[in-house]
Amino acid sequence: MKNKKIITAVIALIGSVMIGFVVFVVNSNNTHTVEAEQKSAKVVKKAKKTEKAKKLAEKKKILNEWKHPSEAKDYPDLNKHQNAYLEVSIPEQRVYVKDGKKTLYTMKAATGEKKSPTPKGTFEIQNRGDSFYNESSKEGANYWTSFKDWGVYLFHSVPTDKNGKYVESEAHKLGKRSSHGCVRLTIPDAKWINASVPDGMKVVVK
Repeated sequence: MKNKKIITAVIALIGSVMIGFVVFVVNSNNTHTVEAEQKSAKVVKKAKKTEKAKKLAEKKKILNEWKHPSEAKDYPDLNKHQNAYLEVSIPEQRVYVKDGKKTLYTMKAATGEKKSPTPKGTFEIQNRGDSFYNESSKEGANYWTSFKDWGVYLFHSVPTDKNGKYVESEAHKLGKRSSHGCVRLTIPDAKWINASVPDGMKVVVK
């Protein structure tokens, strides 16, 4: 009888221990599950934040492209390309610095609107200057370089107002026909042509 009570007590004790172990395992699993879910949520949140930051950076880059060179590489050394010329593509709204059939550099541009088109043909670099302002069109620009009619048709920066401030609404039109006939370029691209392209260089507009 005494042995039976001892056995019963041992069985009860073992049962209690087993129940406690099961409860511990369940709670432990629940804790790990919650921690895993929290970690997963943090990873997703971080990924969304990173993606949002990338989109904002890309949007900012697009909005500010007129302030930067068109390509992420150095402009060509024209001393090494004696036969280089400029090709303006109206359909593509690009200016190509070429040597024969090889394109050395590509610039995003904005040529004349349909009511004031950029003339097609073969021309050459003429005179140049730092800046201008046209009272009749209420528009100016920096780093102008003429290729036809000695100051009428130009390569130049995105437009400026009468105070010399860049007009951002117009600057964002690079890549679209939007000028009065000149070829608009980003500020650095216009500056490079103004400073580096020699008088007499061939200009082909097509």
